[in-house]
Amino acid sequence: MTLHTPKITGAQGRPVIRQLDEAAINRIAAGEVVERPASAVKELVENALDAGASRIQVDIADGGKTLIRVTDDGCGMTAEDLPLALSRHATSKIDGSDLLDIRSFGFRGEALPSLGAVGRLTITSRAEGEAAQISCEGSRMSPVRPAALTRGTVVELKDLFFATPARLKFLRSDRAEMQAVTEVIRRLAMAEPQVGFTLRDVTGGEARVLFRADPANGDLFDALQSRLASVIGRDFTDNALRIDAEREGLRLQGYAALPTYSRGSSAQQYLFVNGRPVLDRMLYGALRAAYFDVLSRDRHPAAVLNLIADPQRVDVNVHPAKAEVRFREPDAARSLIITALKSALTGAGHRASSTVGAATLDAFRPEPARVYQMDRPSPASFARAYAFQAPEAFSGFAEAPQAPAFAPPSEEKAQPHDEHPLGAARAQLHENYIVAQTARGIVIVDQHAAHERLVYERLKRQMTETGIRAQALLIPEIVDLSPTDAARILDAAPALAEVGLTIEPFGGSAIAIRETPAVLGPVNGAALIRDILDELADQGDSQLVRAKIDAILSRMACHGSVRSGRQMRPEEMNALLREMEATPLSGQCNHGRPTYVELSLHDIERLFGRR
Repeated sequence: MTLHTPKITGAQGRPVIRQLDEAAINRIAAGEVVERPASAVKELVENALDAGASRIQVDIADGGKTLIRVTDDGCGMTAEDLPLALSRHATSKIDGSDLLDIRSFGFRGEALPSLGAVGRLTITSRAEGEAAQISCEGSRMSPVRPAALTRGTVVELKDLFFATPARLKFLRSDRAEMQAVTEVIRRLAMAEPQVGFTLRDVTGGEARVLFRADPANGDLFDALQSRLASVIGRDFTDNALRIDAEREGLRLQGYAALPTYSRGSSAQQYLFVNGRPVLDRMLYGALRAAYFDVLSRDRHPAAVLNLIADPQRVDVNVHPAKAEVRFREPDAARSLIITALKSALTGAGHRASSTVGAATLDAFRPEPARVYQMDRPSPASFARAYAFQAPEAFSGFAEAPQAPAFAPPSEEKAQPHDEHPLGAARAQLHENYIVAQTARGIVIVDQHAAHERLVYERLKRQMTETGIRAQALLIPEIVDLSPTDAARILDAAPALAEVGLTIEPFGGSAIAIRETPAVLGPVNGAALIRDILDELADQGDSQLVRAKIDAILSRMACHGSVRSGRQMRPEEMNALLREMEATPLSGQCNHGRPTYVELSLHDIERLFGRR
């Protein structure tokens, strides 16, 4: 829609450029930096971390709308520093000479003056000597005055957005805002495992602890594992693989969960760049690409990963809230994530998530029976019942041979497989499930799902060795695109050629499809190209052609694997178990579901009340 008249006019009937006053400038800056109470908490806690705090306490009232108080034991500020701290673009974290060498969370010097413009801000701090305090309300700064404080800094923000009441109408309920604040603290707690965090709700004057994480000890991975166990849960750390890989000057560290620990959403995906929590599409796309071969599209991996790079190779000054970053070599970062995660998943072999066994135990566990005190028999009644039920003395029982419920084949007795991770096959149930005995308990294997994965991995290995055969089109298919889409798809042409899809420019913004993967058969080239473009725009990379090829291999593996309902001999069952142990990713089927469930002897005894 075209506007024929400008919205701002002056005395001469044309737009007039005006210099805004400092209060308006700060309120505009606050609109970019402080979107909601969680944004204010993030800025203040990051300041505390930059100050070297080892313990940080955050107090919130009414979802952060009426009170946000952040207390830390960091280096603090002097009385001379406090007025500068409330001045825009005044900071101790950079000298302004190089904006690409940023090693702190904050660097712009906008957070405190922005908060002082939209709320009632009070800062109390002590660096050396006596503590000092300063206040700022609606960008009006008070004189510095003496205060009482042992060490560190206390930043108190009351009545957020009182100076811009229209912003309050866009805030959500107190409960929703509190959840957003909690999520911010959780992410920062994972980024700094050696720092203690406490979040309290002080609404109504009573303090209620919502989140607490004590400082973790040990080396980086031990501290991180301890912190993740308290933040995400023990299930994640018990089923996560340690990631520590380095390539082309980039390093990736953290934990990534097994495919069988997949989630229904991406809520348990936490990515950091140099310890800074980020929401970067390229990084999340790389995480998804690393798992695409072992998870169905409706399942999501769980991971906590920190990408460490020279600050000169990462631009963190591309987003108002610093939630996105830009890499100088994005392909190197993406390649490191995919390669490191795939290598870790392959190295996990047949391992499956322990939560699968826990879910199985829950399904087995009966509902607790209700026993009333008045119905509980006395010890004397127990004794009479046992005496009544005891068999009479009869020598025939001792002499009679006892037939075992299941006699394993003689060759299994001669060559037990209990020492193998998946044990020795002892029975087949319903012609579909193999029951194996291990040194620690039992394993139940879905024979069709397990063999399907084995055949699928074999087909992929064969295709990798021989390459993906392409079929040339008798008449190249011409696809008309916009100039932007044509440039984007042609940039991806080398990667597409590796999977058998050959394209080339055809004048203007059109492209010509010369070859397609032979395994796909006849394809709608235009639809395929547009689907690839959608993935490139959304994730920065496309695995669509590879996914289609793998889907065909998966269907071939399904038809070529052991079917449900087929009886298997003991030697066949054991051969399947041994191949599972030797094949990477055999712990889950092609759709990410587990191929086996393991129950320990301890858990089985608990089911029967022996423990």
